[in-house]
Amino acid sequence: MTYKFENMTQDQAEDIAYNWHYAGEYSFYDMEADKEDLEEFVDPETRGDHVYAVSNNLELIGFFSVNKVDEEIFDIGLGMRPDLTGSGKGLEFLKEGIEFVKNEYKPEKITLSVATFNQRAIKVYRKLGFKDVHTFMQDTNGSIFEFLKMEYEY
Repeated sequence: MTYKFENMTQDQAEDIAYNWHYAGEYSFYDMEADKEDLEEFVDPETRGDHVYAVSNNLELIGFFSVNKVDEEIFDIGLGMRPDLTGSGKGLEFLKEGIEFVKNEYKPEKITLSVATFNQRAIKVYRKLGFKDVHTFMQDTNGSIFEFLKMEYEY
């Protein structure tokens, strides 16, 4: 499958922010679950040019954000359309995203943070070669949650 990474449009950001709703405990990832995250995602100024819409055959399937930590390290955030999660497509989506980041940004290391309850995603990240770094507590979605920081070196 070929994925296309393009700067996210305002329509795409609003579609993701207001229409993508995840089931059960994964509703944690709904953009509307955290007012601050929602505002950042739908504001073109804040979103900037480092958030990408990911599509295949003109169908929006996910997003990828890339944030420069320093010259060698880039931190990523990602999400797949809710109806595509849990169906075995995550590894390929992540692989394509990592290739995009490597080609576009030339990092030495890629990091990400994931809520520790999300074992489904952690399993995919580890399968691709991400290593656990440490856990930390983060104030988000109206409470404090444990996250796992992971890194990928190639």
